[in-house]
Amino acid sequence: MRGWRGLGNTMRACWLVSKDGRHQPIHLAHLTCVFIGRSQETKITDKKCSRQQVQLKADYNKGYVLVKQLGINPSNVNSEDVGKDKEVKLKPGQILHIVNQLYPYTIQFAEESSEIKKLSPKRSYEEISSNSNSSTLNKYIKTEHSSPRDLERKKEKTKQRQTVTQVNSAEMSEKKDFQRMWNQGLKVTMQDPKFQIYKDDTVVVIKDKYPKARFHWLVLPLEPISSLKAVRENHLNLLQHMNKVGEKLVQECQDSKALKFRLGYHAIPSMSHLHLHVISQDFESPCLKTKKHWNSFNTDYFLESKDVLEMMEQDGKVTVKDGVSELLKITLTCHVCRQQLSTIPQLKEHLKKHFP
Repeated sequence: MRGWRGLGNTMRACWLVSKDGRHQPIHLAHLTCVFIGRSQETKITDKKCSRQQVQLKADYNKGYVLVKQLGINPSNVNSEDVGKDKEVKLKPGQILHIVNQLYPYTIQFAEESSEIKKLSPKRSYEEISSNSNSSTLNKYIKTEHSSPRDLERKKEKTKQRQTVTQVNSAEMSEKKDFQRMWNQGLKVTMQDPKFQIYKDDTVVVIKDKYPKARFHWLVLPLEPISSLKAVRENHLNLLQHMNKVGEKLVQECQDSKALKFRLGYHAIPSMSHLHLHVISQDFESPCLKTKKHWNSFNTDYFLESKDVLEMMEQDGKVTVKDGVSELLKITLTCHVCRQQLSTIPQLKEHLKKHFP
């Protein structure tokens, strides 16, 4: 039994410690997924924090915890966004903010004496302060045997954990169902006449349900094409038509003289069914909330329609560069003057100078 138990007469333990002392440390078992988010255990009530905001998996051999962001709003390790469905390593001394730079945590690895374990197999841990270190953690191991009342409490806690596990499993299933519904949402919306603002024999135009600017339309082909990856040489005429329809929308917009527009596609779209974005460059919208939203339209993650057409004419297909998803994480930068901003609220306030 070498490996995570280590050598000699000690075995390691890992704890997730709240730096603001909101609750007792949470034990992270070796290579076991633990979900942290809005719950009674963490005492986090912020609705921007998902009930399963992050997944943590401690690796006792390697001395770090893998952090995977599951929630929509950003989680951070040392002020860097983790990214939706991405994993990063959390090492001792680094700080994990559960959501929106809030609710700071650190991890602590500690050695547990096997001699103490033999003397007291039913030990428990008292509350540990946020600045505890590995040696401090060991001071809280109780060596006396548990009382009958303690045993009853532990049984009740075990039942509660089992209930939480069942609830978490149900929530995960619901989340997957929701993601599938969300992914297919465009196909439903584009077929609903009340959302259509233009339609011909080839394409349909709808308003984006969650616009990221004053004017934000989507041009979708009636032909079932999942994304740019599915586009082939024979689709060139279709893409050219989609571009012409997009340009016509801009020309007929009353504010087209005052505002600039861009036409393009996301390199890796979040929703199934090919769609061309036609979006004004003011980016004035309450639906623009995250760094991901901004960078998806203001980096090379946004493929200009004219560039896509040029690739199709030359190569008969559209090529997306490797690692393009990393562009969603870069620093917020104004698309007009290139000034860098720290947060979306700061960026929106800054944009008022360019778009009063």
